[in-house]
Amino acid sequence: MSKTEQLRKMKTAPGFIAALDQSGGSTPKALGLYGVTPDAWSNDEEMYVVVHAMRSRIMTSPSFGGDRILGAILFENTMDREVEGQATASYLWNVKKVVPFLKVDKGLADVVNGAQIMKPMPDLDSLLKKANAAGIFGTKMRSVIKEANAAGIEAVVAQQFEIGRRIVAAGLVPIIEPEVDIHCPDKAKAEGLLLAAIMKHLNKLNADEMVMLKLTLPEKDGLYADCISHPNVVRVVALSGGYSREEANDRLSRQKGMVASFSRALSEGLTFQQTDDEFNATLDASIASIAAASAT
Repeated sequence: MSKTEQLRKMKTAPGFIAALDQSGGSTPKALGLYGVTPDAWSNDEEMYVVVHAMRSRIMTSPSFGGDRILGAILFENTMDREVEGQATASYLWNVKKVVPFLKVDKGLADVVNGAQIMKPMPDLDSLLKKANAAGIFGTKMRSVIKEANAAGIEAVVAQQFEIGRRIVAAGLVPIIEPEVDIHCPDKAKAEGLLLAAIMKHLNKLNADEMVMLKLTLPEKDGLYADCISHPNVVRVVALSGGYSREEANDRLSRQKGMVASFSRALSEGLTFQQTDDEFNATLDASIASIAAASAT
């Protein structure tokens, strides 16, 4: 599995990242949107079997391929399972030419200074070792900014970069995700503060420390241009953040050089009850629209 080939793809190829990493508390919601109700499972293990079936259906669909999908973000439980007889990460790269990423955070701490940093990750080193062994290319970790509070935003960004450097040292490419809540009262101001904090930390990286950024679609078009052109940044991707797919695509199409990393907006309209033809056609239309918005 060529990390060099994967890095080149992430830097230069057209397409977007599929976020297939809902976990824990967000899994029942994702399954509910897919048309599977909680009576389909009686414990977490059964729930993860059901959600893996949903994700496998997406990954094995003829609509899902490396021509339009750059990478896919997985939850640890998905990485540990198989798709068509291969470990999930191997299947993604060997069969679909889709670069595999792993969600590594353990969720969000309580709000302090209008922001939520990540909970401690005591098992991070062993998880990174496991990810490397599984053929994972990079990681993803999410924090949330709820107010235009400079102290809260700096705490989020500082933690993201501190852990990001540990991930780089382990031989993986981190996706740093300081999400600005789309309902943030002064979203544009928060995004301005966030940009300043990100640039400060990017400029402290060594030349060989490569990261990716996953950011909320901004109020000011082109806001993150300096991040996109930064020599330490492999790619800047956008989260859908609760916007509908139509609005997320519309906002994304105005951000030059930014590509999607959508989760709910990708699977919008897909249901368990659809025939394979219906499912594949719905997924194809979704992927086509997101790929088009990412191509600007």
